[in-house]
Amino acid sequence: MNYKVSKTLKDNKKSIIIVAVLWIFFTIVLVAPVGYSIGLASRQGTFDFNVFLEKVFTELVSFTSITRVLDSEYLGYFGKTLLYFTIFYLILVFIGLFKSRPKHEYTDIEHGSSDWSEGGEQYRILSKNKGIILSKHNFLPVDKRGNVNVLVVGRIRIW
Repeated sequence: MNYKVSKTLKDNKKSIIIVAVLWIFFTIVLVAPVGYSIGLASRQGTFDFNVFLEKVFTELVSFTSITRVLDSEYLGYFGKTLLYFTIFYLILVFIGLFKSRPKHEYTDIEHGSSDWSEGGEQYRILSKNKGIILSKHNFLPVDKRGNVNVLVVGRIRIW
C-alpha cells in the first residue's frame, strides 16, 4: 500500500506545486473578496444577501480586498472563508490524487525487464558483466549449471 502513496507523490510532483500556486492565487483573487463581502454584509448583525451580492462583484473586479480583509474587523470572516475553501480544495486535490494513483505495484514498469527486482536480486541468476547479452545490464552466464537456453524474440534486419 505504501508503494501507491510514494508512487503517486513521485508522479505528481509538478501537479502538487501547481495546486499550491493555484491555492494561493484563489485565496487572493476569490477568497479575500468573498470574505470581505461577507464581513460587509454581516455588519448589522444579520446577513444581508443583497449587500453581499452587490459587494462581492465589485470586490472581485477591484482586487483591493486583500488589503482590506486583513483589517481586524474582517479578519475573522476571511479566516472562516479561507478555512472552508481550503477544506473543499483539499478534498478535490485528494480525489485527484486518488484517481491518479497506480492501480497495482507494476504500473509503468516495462514487462520483461528486470526493473521489478530490488537490490540486485536478478544477479543471483544473472551476471552483471559477461555472458549472453539479455539487456543493457543483464547477462546470462555461460558457465552456469543447468539450463542456459535463450529464446530470442524479434527479427533480424537484413538489407
